[in-house]
Amino acid sequence: LDGNPLNNFLGKDNGLVKSSTTPIGRYNPGGMLDGARNLTIAGHYAYICCDRGLAIVDIQKPLQPRFVRMMSVGFATPRAVEIQFRYAFVCDMDGIKVLDVTNLEDPQHVATLPMRDARSIYVARTYAYVAAGSGGLKILDVTNPEKPMLDQVFDAGGKINDLNDVKLGITNVSEFAYLADGRNGLRVVQLTSASTPGNDGFSPRPIP
Repeated sequence: LDGNPLNNFLGKDNGLVKSSTTPIGRYNPGGMLDGARNLTIAGHYAYICCDRGLAIVDIQKPLQPRFVRMMSVGFATPRAVEIQFRYAFVCDMDGIKVLDVTNLEDPQHVATLPMRDARSIYVARTYAYVAAGSGGLKILDVTNPEKPMLDQVFDAGGKINDLNDVKLGITNVSEFAYLADGRNGLRVVQLTSASTPGNDGFSPRPIP
């Protein structure tokens, strides 16, 4: 972050190293982060899904992480977390939990949307895309993050049935969802095109 393109790597001694493969070390105080499986970064905080719940770690000093807190009450084995603006969206065994993260060290639970087998989530403006295992791709309206609503479900006639992850990308004027569909491999779903109503606007409704 110092703007020097030659200073891209950190070593255990906090000095410049020649290879990105040099190990930096391990951070797991008292086993608090056992089972870590997914994380996202907001500012200089890492939100980490692990066995005990949703952990918050201050990484302002990369080689001296500071454990902030563990959010375990209200979470049932968090699987994935995504943050957009002032809100975090967490997939767990109950469904989708929404947190107000205006204070990144003290998030507040503001909403729950029950959902079976929510495995990961990708938030794009006013829509959130949930990889829901055998339930396919579930698209949420999060225009008001504190009142998330299920907008539509797409499973390509039952063909998308082991969905683990979803990412979005835009090519020219079309938006695509790239799906990691477990035993079925990669699937590509077109969400919008030049002919989609409202495509010239801020957040057109996807038509998968």
